[in-house]
Amino acid sequence: MKNFDAINHIKGKSIYIDDFVLPQNALFASVFFSPIAHGKIISFNLEKAKSIDGVVAILSSKDIPGENQIGGIIQDEVLLAENEVHFIGESIFVVVAKSLEIARKSKKLIEIEFEELPAIINEREAFAKNSLLAPPVIFANGNIEEGFSESDFIIEGSFSSGGQEHLYLETQGAFSIPQEGERIKIISSTQNPSAVQKQASKVLGISMNKIEVEVLRLGGGFGGKEDQATPWAVISALAARITNSPVKLVLSRQEDLLVTGKRHPYSSDFKIGLNKDGKILAYEVTYFQNGGAVADLSTAVLERTLFHATNSYFIPNVKATGISCKTNLPPNTAFRGFGGPQGMFVIEFAIEQAANKIGIPKHEIQKKNLLKDGDELHYGQIVENSNSESCWQKAEIQFNIENQIREIKRFNSENQLYKKGFSFMPICFGISFTSTFLNQANSLIHIYHDGSVSISTAAVEMGQGVNAKIAIAAAKTFSINIERIRIETTNTSRNANTSPTAASSGADMNANATILAAKEILARLIESARTELNANPTDLIEIIDEIVFVNHEKTNLTWEKLIWRTYFNRINLSAHGFYATPNIHFDRKTNKGKPFAYHVYGTAFTIAKIDVLRGISKIESVQIVHDFGKSLNPEIDLGQVEGALVQGIGWVTMEELQYSENGKLLANSLSTYKIPDIYSSPDKTEVVFLDNSENRFGPLSSKAIGEPPFMYGIGAFFAIKNAIENAKQEKSKINSSPITNEKILLELYNERK
Repeated sequence: MKNFDAINHIKGKSIYIDDFVLPQNALFASVFFSPIAHGKIISFNLEKAKSIDGVVAILSSKDIPGENQIGGIIQDEVLLAENEVHFIGESIFVVVAKSLEIARKSKKLIEIEFEELPAIINEREAFAKNSLLAPPVIFANGNIEEGFSESDFIIEGSFSSGGQEHLYLETQGAFSIPQEGERIKIISSTQNPSAVQKQASKVLGISMNKIEVEVLRLGGGFGGKEDQATPWAVISALAARITNSPVKLVLSRQEDLLVTGKRHPYSSDFKIGLNKDGKILAYEVTYFQNGGAVADLSTAVLERTLFHATNSYFIPNVKATGISCKTNLPPNTAFRGFGGPQGMFVIEFAIEQAANKIGIPKHEIQKKNLLKDGDELHYGQIVENSNSESCWQKAEIQFNIENQIREIKRFNSENQLYKKGFSFMPICFGISFTSTFLNQANSLIHIYHDGSVSISTAAVEMGQGVNAKIAIAAAKTFSINIERIRIETTNTSRNANTSPTAASSGADMNANATILAAKEILARLIESARTELNANPTDLIEIIDEIVFVNHEKTNLTWEKLIWRTYFNRINLSAHGFYATPNIHFDRKTNKGKPFAYHVYGTAFTIAKIDVLRGISKIESVQIVHDFGKSLNPEIDLGQVEGALVQGIGWVTMEELQYSENGKLLANSLSTYKIPDIYSSPDKTEVVFLDNSENRFGPLSSKAIGEPPFMYGIGAFFAIKNAIENAKQEKSKINSSPITNEKILLELYNERK
């Protein structure tokens, strides 16, 4: 099965926001951002900026015809600042001009005076000052006090994980076009078209049915366009509405880095109790999340952190507390894994610290505590079809890990200038939106009378191959050549009330909806064929590879002939399929339920090598056994694993966000923010598909793939740390990520940063 989107990308034929041919009367918008992290607006003067020839309008919050509010979960985010600013990069004015150059020139002439107020940058400081986005949330089960009282070993500590820039290739942007009858069309680079539609409706003061949002594709998203694409789309729509002209707004790379939120940094405290056999009896953890200046998706991200607090382990007594802290940074947001990586990181660090105290290898504790069928997770869901142990065991055998560990020990004994380390990283990641109502999707299928097929769903293609998977699902259901199928753009006028393409559920839900719609049409086609062939009511009619079969006997009725005859006989060749993930629920009063349709499992074995003189690290190999279910497209899934892995390695080894004391992003360019390149990728990456994995919730028994493999990257942190310990012959005190080369060097020579 080909991924036609990828082929067009390589040929340079794919169209993005900045590629659309603009009407002659199109205008360009550029936003004036707050230069300070916190302060009151005392006065401003726009006259010089307005005097530039070609400036059409300069908009402020006073020009908003509806409500100046775009908050999603919590209503705390204005579109344009009114009297106060809360982070560097907050939108204050919008300059609309006949060219982008004129707009940018104009906004440099805006004069504004602030009364600067103290800024909070760190989540611990925010907590101390009771600066919170929402009340703390606790997930708990068992009896935590009894669990610790029965423990032979109790270990306490702290761990911090850093943020991460999305760095999608296509920056945030949108293009809005006024249409008749107060209608407006927004072409947006968003993962969440219905959110753009909803917030534009609110800001413009018109009903949602007058707003059409269309998404052709994204040049990457990684969660950064789930909620944070919305303001730019709404600003372009506001400007288009007021000027009655098409308006394009695309952020420059530096603007995008400056004003958009990142992966949430976390600072966490933990306490873990184990018995003499290495079984974990109790785990208590508190997460301090740096949410930024407004809520955005922070509370939902924090909730998933709590869900994944115990990763792939059964712990009978758990108390996990999440605190979303309000700081004066751009609002942090969704990022691949959606809080899961931050939670998993802490339990892995806690197990490492426990292994150090007990004096046994970390992987022995990991293996003894893996989830089994029937285990109850700390949020009440009972584990079913666990592949946690299967993935671990297959990795041990497939990769001959025992021999590899012996080889690492031999290498270390023979080399002084280089040392190696290893780690195991099991994963267990829940698939579904944790807000149950979001687990719905719809698909519209038209079969044209020439036999070609058009499919519209809510899924947004952003490089992950969701269009290919939906086409595959339809092709297999109809048993036709996939080249007959076209996946249309994502459009709110064709598919209403859409959920975002996020939570690794885009292919699951939209392909399932497509299968339902396809089966509805297929049932009509079968009866149409029965009539055409004068078959008996009891005869078995099938379509196999575009040929109609009767009782397993081939006929001369082809797909194209059947479609034409069905159309000629006035039988409906269209269907609308609706899918709602079954049997999921979660009660936020008790924080118990069954929030996930299923879990994805896997195990990664990572080997790292460090240069003892220079502190430089290298990931030599990552070997993975992953639970794909019955993959719809192994090539796409393999690419997702490899890409997620490298992105995860980048997060834990080199991607370091630095802010000044007054809230200015210092890592504000690609020269000051380092991401993995071909040279920092593992020398060897090997991915093995787990055998005999079934999944009744996935389309054609497949499993979601987008987010789970990201967590394998966490193993790089612990492999490097193990290499440091092998060099020093003592335990490393590093308790924060990323584990940069500078940090390694300082640790090797006992000068902790």
